[in-house]
Amino acid sequence: MRLNFKHEWIETNIGLMLVLTMLAISVGGLVEIAPLFFINKTVEKVEGINVRPYTPLEQRGRDIYTREGCYTCHSQMIRPFVDEKLRYGHYSLAAESQYDHPFQWGSKRTGPDLARVGGKYSNEWHVQHLIAPRSMVPESVMPNYPWLMQNLDLSDLEGRMKALRAVGVPYSLTEAEREANVEKFGAEVAAQLHIPDAKKNLVEQANLGNYDGNKAGVSEMDALVAYLQVLGTMVDFTKVNEDELVRTR
Repeated sequence: MRLNFKHEWIETNIGLMLVLTMLAISVGGLVEIAPLFFINKTVEKVEGINVRPYTPLEQRGRDIYTREGCYTCHSQMIRPFVDEKLRYGHYSLAAESQYDHPFQWGSKRTGPDLARVGGKYSNEWHVQHLIAPRSMVPESVMPNYPWLMQNLDLSDLEGRMKALRAVGVPYSLTEAEREANVEKFGAEVAAQLHIPDAKKNLVEQANLGNYDGNKAGVSEMDALVAYLQVLGTMVDFTKVNEDELVRTR
């Protein structure tokens, strides 16, 4: 009875209710944000996991994935349960999302989880599936995305990469930063992460991969398929020590 009275008193006191609401939001925000300042300690190095930042083409594909709202129906986090592992593969690891801003873990699945979709289907399958989903999966409720065949906008490519660099993604601007990436990721990856060469690298990867089947230009489809094909491919699970992963989760 006494507790009910106090609860009613708080609800009818607008000023107190506002203060307590702000306090609850502040505490909840700190709980979510504070661990990010210790990300280097949170994401531990595990043998077999060599996660790198996305190349310019893959990153633009990720931007399009976010723009089109793909995350509202597809998650990118396989939970550590037997049925999840049987359907989608090894459960997701924290290190896999260390360069994702924002992460795409998701909380709802209308379609399958995409954390391990890279290499599962051919480029041609992805293109046809995105243009006309029911031509590949008759029971699909996914909308058509034919406009992805339009030319990819590269006007703000470097700006997007600089924004990610500001929040910790190791895209390089100087030669010293590039050399640091060579030591960390290898020369081939470091070259892809160098912002001054971003447009050249993007076009070269698109032409080499020929993701949309048309080498006449670089399309949004090229970028999105390049992104989908890299998901889940940065971990060699034949080298992952399961006992070590249990300790780092």
